[in-house]
Amino acid sequence: MCRIRLSHVILSYLPFFLMNCMLAKLLRSVLIGLIIAAALLTIFPSLRDTSGLLDNSLSLSIGEAPMSYNSAVKRAAPAVVNIYNRNIHSENGPGINTLGSGVIMNKKGYILTNRHVIVNADQIIVALQNGQIDEALVVGSDTLTDLAVLKIQEGNLPVIPTNTKRTSHVGDVVLAIGNPYNLGQTVTQGIISATGRVGLSPYGRQNLLQIDASINHGNSGGALVNTLGELVGINTLSLDKRTDGDTPEGISFAIPIELAVKIMDKLIRDGRVIRGYIGIGGGDLSRVQAQSGPSIAYREYWSGR
Repeated sequence: MCRIRLSHVILSYLPFFLMNCMLAKLLRSVLIGLIIAAALLTIFPSLRDTSGLLDNSLSLSIGEAPMSYNSAVKRAAPAVVNIYNRNIHSENGPGINTLGSGVIMNKKGYILTNRHVIVNADQIIVALQNGQIDEALVVGSDTLTDLAVLKIQEGNLPVIPTNTKRTSHVGDVVLAIGNPYNLGQTVTQGIISATGRVGLSPYGRQNLLQIDASINHGNSGGALVNTLGELVGINTLSLDKRTDGDTPEGISFAIPIELAVKIMDKLIRDGRVIRGYIGIGGGDLSRVQAQSGPSIAYREYWSGR
């Protein structure tokens, strides 16, 4: 009978022992994972159904419309016209003196624009976005506010939406519509940076809206509208290049609609803006007046008309 050494027995069973230990650890890890998963599903039932997450995210990205001001532009843009200030009697022949924009305010054919767009014009041509071209008459203009009113033939004219009761605030998104450099109707976007700006030019323009929407040559007299397409101002100017070579960026101005409409109504009614004023004049006093003590004597009345 053969003798079997103990060491040989131990060595022969050692691999099976180690394998069983590793298998036991693996099974224990799997069991712990299953217990944790079951606990999470019990505490958070929403985790049980994840089949629709990918589909929902895809449907949101496909169905969502991008943010756009297209509806506002569609409401306002047809009523914004191109204005050409023509010089007929120039030595070099007829040509365009000034390029600008304007806004059709009502069906009667009244157009608001800037005075500097139409000043010294021999002929004023208005081009609508539908291809219609008319010669305009100057109803009146006002130097102080740099506003002017033109008149074209009545007809089926597009009219800009207005709401003078809506107040503009700093931070409001606005769109500037005009014809910069005669490229054709163009829309730029920005916000109202400030309100009530004064003393910006020799003309004494007052109470302007400061905006950061681009205003270039040809935009003057065009429409500044809100995101509903309502007219909030008449674009008027941007700061020019300074003498030190610095070029301001993102600083433009518009005349508030409330002021523009008041000036327009006065120009249509009277052909000019009649403003009141108070004056003081001096004169010689008689002996009786001098002895009566300090006083103010009413002597004359000057009509503002």
